[in-house]
Amino acid sequence: MNDADFLRALERRELAPAAFTHAAHLRAAYLYLRDLGFDAALPRIRRSIREYAAHLGQPDKYHETITVAYLALIQQRLLERGDGGGWAGFERLNADLFRRDLLLRHYRRAELESPLARRTFVLPSINND
Repeated sequence: MNDADFLRALERRELAPAAFTHAAHLRAAYLYLRDLGFDAALPRIRRSIREYAAHLGQPDKYHETITVAYLALIQQRLLERGDGGGWAGFERLNADLFRRDLLLRHYRRAELESPLARRTFVLPSINND
């Protein structure tokens, strides 16, 4: 599925549930960031994920801290490394983003799993200097 079809399917809530994996979340964030920049991408990705989760009957699946943290990481990578020439290239250049435990380098598990972190963006607590 090309990028435009992917975003269209996500926004129309036509994407198969099995297709909305961690990698698909990252792809949506990458596409929004590449096309819109951080300020405009954040409300779009929030809305897309929330509406998709609600459509699946799982509105509580949305997690604000994970969404914002990954969006910021992807934005940083885009600025540091470029867009990779497209999604496949970006994916190759940034394989660590696909590790589901990546944020545990910056957050304690209990903190990331907290109700507060689900509702609002929580700053990272682990200093990796």
